Amino acid sequence: MMLSYILKLLFLVPLVAGMAFGALWLWRKAQPGLAMGQRERAVKLIDAIPLGATGRLAVVEFADKQLLIAVSRGQVQLLSETANPAKAD
Repeated sequence: MMLSYILKLLFLVPLVAGMAFGALWLWRKAQPGLAMGQRERAVKLIDAIPLGATGRLAVVEFADKQLLIAVSRGQVQLLSETANPAKAD
């Protein structure tokens, strides 16, 4: 009788784990915009460096332009805007 429960357990645990893994895999495939490399993004982060505890300088590419922005806890400020040198040719 105990052997029957152990056999059921050994069969059902991998089955349930496989179903959970399959559901998560399907959910991830169905979600648009996840970092799967299938979709081109309109905004691209080129580089970012920290400035102190809460500030950061970032270069962002958007609409064939490179934008230098300052990001802090409650504010984002545009510092400079240039044409994208890679696409200017």
